Amino acid sequence: MPVTLVVGDSLSAGYGLETGHGWVSLMAARMAREFPRWTVVNASVSGDTTAGGLARLPALLARDKPRVVIIELGGNDALRGLSLSNTRANLAAMAKQSRAAGSRVLLLGMQIPPNYGPAYTERFAAIYPAVARAEHAALVPFFLAGVANHPDWFQPDNIHPTARAQPVMLDNVWRQLLPLLRAPGPAR
Repeated sequence: MPVTLVVGDSLSAGYGLETGHGWVSLMAARMAREFPRWTVVNASVSGDTTAGGLARLPALLARDKPRVVIIELGGNDALRGLSLSNTRANLAAMAKQSRAAGSRVLLLGMQIPPNYGPAYTERFAAIYPAVARAEHAALVPFFLAGVANHPDWFQPDNIHPTARAQPVMLDNVWRQLLPLLRAPGPAR
């Protein structure tokens, strides 16, 4: 059975949500209906950074042998003020390792609040399209498009979306994921 592997942080781990209500669970249910041969493995860890994801990735690729890898990381790097060059290098390395293992890659772009300053927020947002271009990955330009403009769709921490936002997050991913699921055979 072909596998879609999700390597993300709390946004994909379903932080603060009832089990089965996160976008990855909703994706698994949709895939069971529309692509019943596929399996979804959610290897997301709340609080994870790109460095953590990169460290975990080789074992996940070896264990799950995914045909598609969805990378949803970087938000925690930015919120902690980590080096943008390291974030970019880590995302690029994850995409490169995934492709070398025969997987297609979907990168979920993120943006951060403007209080980090325009230079940092613009440089951070630019990482995702640059990595997608360089590493031949599919891209969701902004994972929280259609969600970020609804403050009432966030938990009290104003960071984690509520269950109401999860179908919108899935729709953002699904549009870019569909061609990867329909493509024949492993990626090279």
